[in-house]
Amino acid sequence: MADPSTYRPSPGTIPEAPGVYKFRDPDGRVIYVGKAKSLRSRLNSYFADLTLLHPRTRQMVTTAGAVEWTVVTTEVEALQLEYNWIKEFDPRFNVRYRDDKSYPVLAVTLHEQYPRLHVYRGPRRRGVRYFGPYAHAWAIRETLDLLLRVFPARTCSAGVFKRHGQIGRPCLLGYIGKCSAPCVGRVTEDEHRGIVEDFCDFLAGRTDAMMRRLEREMNAASAELEFERAARLRDDLAALRRAMEKQAVVLGDGTDADVVAFAHDELEAAVQVFHVRGGRVRGQRGWVIDKIDEIDEAGLVDQFVGQFYGDQAELAEEGEGSPVPRELLVPALPEDAPAVADWLSGLRGARVQLRIPQRGDKRALMETVQRNAKEAFAQHKLRRAGDLTARSAALQELQDALGLDSAPLRIECIDISHIQGADVVASLVVFEDGLARKSEYRRFAIREAAAEGDVASIAEVVRRRFHRYLSENKDGAEHTPGIDPETGRPKKFAYAPNLLVVDGAGPQANAAADVLAELGITDVAVVGLAKRLEEVWLPADPEPTILSRTSEGLYLLQRVRDEAHRFAVAYHRSKRSKRMTTSALDDIPGLGQSRKSALLKHFGSLKRLRQASVDDISGVPGIGAHTAALVHSALARGTAESGAGDGDKETGRTGQ
Repeated sequence: MADPSTYRPSPGTIPEAPGVYKFRDPDGRVIYVGKAKSLRSRLNSYFADLTLLHPRTRQMVTTAGAVEWTVVTTEVEALQLEYNWIKEFDPRFNVRYRDDKSYPVLAVTLHEQYPRLHVYRGPRRRGVRYFGPYAHAWAIRETLDLLLRVFPARTCSAGVFKRHGQIGRPCLLGYIGKCSAPCVGRVTEDEHRGIVEDFCDFLAGRTDAMMRRLEREMNAASAELEFERAARLRDDLAALRRAMEKQAVVLGDGTDADVVAFAHDELEAAVQVFHVRGGRVRGQRGWVIDKIDEIDEAGLVDQFVGQFYGDQAELAEEGEGSPVPRELLVPALPEDAPAVADWLSGLRGARVQLRIPQRGDKRALMETVQRNAKEAFAQHKLRRAGDLTARSAALQELQDALGLDSAPLRIECIDISHIQGADVVASLVVFEDGLARKSEYRRFAIREAAAEGDVASIAEVVRRRFHRYLSENKDGAEHTPGIDPETGRPKKFAYAPNLLVVDGAGPQANAAADVLAELGITDVAVVGLAKRLEEVWLPADPEPTILSRTSEGLYLLQRVRDEAHRFAVAYHRSKRSKRMTTSALDDIPGLGQSRKSALLKHFGSLKRLRQASVDDISGVPGIGAHTAALVHSALARGTAESGAGDGDKETGRTGQ
């Protein structure tokens, strides 16, 4: 544990101006970013008596090894710089508003030639417009099913869309009128995009004009005695009204606002947000975050606004409307509320009002959001207690069972995957504090040791991984070891694990330990985990260490090993697939790269090309009847040969 007094700035050197500050650990990694009206006052508070600090603050200042700051001229600049640095460095002690579950949204892929409507979970992408989030996926599907009769847009995947275009027949939705069937040319690209844009306008809240237009068309059709068309428009209006009923009107004045509420204790906080557009609740989402400081609701509002709306503004596409509402209703105003409102107004391009609702419908809605936040926080506490207890017990058990000096807070695991020595690859996965850190996963194509077996392959991966670690932490460099001088972020292999796990038994563990000894690395523990009996092997030990079947430590090792296996097998399959796709056509005379590309582009996959007849193949531009016959014969022969070898089994095991 570091002593904060060793890196405390000299008295009087910290300016009293507004600015943004960064705490770095002894390796130079940024671990916390904050802003302040007065840098001197704020930073001095971190160097008070440790016993008086918030637990997380105390952990942060004792982890840090240096502090630095940047002076700015206004509080709005401080907000922007703080947001940029948090996004760039992803400091481990900063609050991160990650969803407590993956809320489904309705996605519209506007960047595609024929946009698609579908239910989606995951990170936001450019070129896609999102509506929601919704509490349940079935709510999206139910609403979408109602709206498709009015807005018959494409909902199928790219593969289904392409297949029906090739066979010249639409899918079932096309026959029952819930898709305009652009795959077979029933509508043009511009007509289909118009349908999608009307759909987006309806979900965005511009419903009144659309309802009035449909009513006028229905009345006109009835007056012209076109009763079938009038009946169809009548049913369309009914479907739109049912869809609108599913989004209850909560504010009668067409309010465009986000309503934010919190529930919190000394260590954590739950956040709930209701998105109200056109007076209707269009979506809801929630987060549970750790608190770094002794912070009240005003401070939580400040942190939430800076991160959430900064991210949303970056993801927003031009012309689809601002993700920042006209009004932000919060339970407390931050200390720098005018600066926050100015920053939000800059993101929106129009004035944004930040205020506390005092009475009426908006106050009632705020109370509803607060009840949701309290309920989410209570549920999180029940889950979190079990998760934290299990992870802490697992790390402590591993420390005791393996005789480690400290708990293995960072665990790395290596796994090898191949089929009978072909396409040998390896994975390296990272777990920190018992949780997967997927941004640090790495994969390796085995070079020298591919023909020598799994033990040699593990040795190669360990050598390559830790050779990079040593090279990225060389002493004597002008910049901080392990930190990229251009970006200021940690390099790929800048941090060593406390525990290295290899998939296998004694030989695999010995091979990894020998490489570490050869490189002069003595502070990394090594174990092998054998699949058959889940035995834990320590280097040079003749007998394995047996952990209880109910041990939390064993469960953690199994999760790490299984994740490494999954990652290795996925890489192996992708590599083998690429090789097989090209090699199946490589030996056909007269078939160059351009013709191979034309065939694969026309049929979509090698599997479908194998199923094609000679006539189908010869229909591809540039492929004559003779070449088509050669292709058909070669692929048929390859299918027969692969069928005879179906007994081969893919494995990610390292052998025992």
